[in-house]
Amino acid sequence: METANCSAAVVGNGDVVSQRERSLLPERLQRRDQERQLEAERRKQKRQDQEVVEEKSDFFTAAFARERAAVEELLQGGESVERLEEAAARLQGLQKLLNDSVLFLAAYEVRQAQEALAQLQAALADRRQQLQPKKRFAFKTRRKDVVLAPKVVDAAPGAAVAEGTLASPPSVTEEGALGSSWLCGFSNLKSQVLEKRAEELHQRDVLLTELSDCTIRLYGNPNTLRLSKARRCTLLCGPVSTSVFLDDCSECVLAVACQQLRVHTTRDTRIFLQVTCRAIVEDCHGIRFAPYTWTYPGIDRDFESSGLDRSKNNWSDVDDFNWLARDMASPNWSVLPEEERTIQGD
Repeated sequence: METANCSAAVVGNGDVVSQRERSLLPERLQRRDQERQLEAERRKQKRQDQEVVEEKSDFFTAAFARERAAVEELLQGGESVERLEEAAARLQGLQKLLNDSVLFLAAYEVRQAQEALAQLQAALADRRQQLQPKKRFAFKTRRKDVVLAPKVVDAAPGAAVAEGTLASPPSVTEEGALGSSWLCGFSNLKSQVLEKRAEELHQRDVLLTELSDCTIRLYGNPNTLRLSKARRCTLLCGPVSTSVFLDDCSECVLAVACQQLRVHTTRDTRIFLQVTCRAIVEDCHGIRFAPYTWTYPGIDRDFESSGLDRSKNNWSDVDDFNWLARDMASPNWSVLPEEERTIQGD
């Protein structure tokens, strides 16, 4: 009798549970239908976003290729200063196009565009140098005891200057500018403090090479900047309109603002950076980045002249060509801790 009662109770409870489940069934079905609709909307939005990105990427590719071809045509037939200046203006437009498009481009597309810009800028510099008027031939008396050296300011007492000047071409003049109206810089110096002012730098290409234990201050707006074969140097530079190249350097400190930065075969170097595009390192080790903090009277005017967007700074967004793993940080560069963000020689 008791067994029968228990069975009846169980059946009764089962009926109650079944009734509850049946009452909740419409709510569950409605919730699942809502989830399916939301998922369908998410997928639709994702497809639309992808289509927009692809459309923007296609537009960038076409516009970049068109302007690149125009610059190459100007450089190939650039027999006049006017054509070269037009090529330079178009190059700046190409750089702005890349800066405005970098957020929706793939990393490899950015790298390809940066490589193309670097090649065009190098070709422009070569053409400018070729157009320099050649000096008239004249006999000169050789004097073995004369050595032309770049201008040095605030040199430390007893500081040594390495003999010789930058290997030709280009040549170094008595005023420290390289042998071109577009090119200037310093070379083959040790333990010196070197400076150039805005009127010397405006929209010129700066080359610094074979320097050691030097402090270099560039107050102004160069067009490009290249530092090569530097050891234990501090370089403080105003806003650079286009590119900064760093090659074969070690134990240096740089403060630079530019559109693009490329660092090659360099080690144990700190870079205080403002850059509108992603920086690139290659064959490097021990590179540490921090935001650009250097300032001087007139820097606002130089930023305006450079065309750089001061609101954009990708100082910590770095591509390492030797590190392709996306899920692990590159061991070749890092962010400089805040407590170490001081510049000696500022």
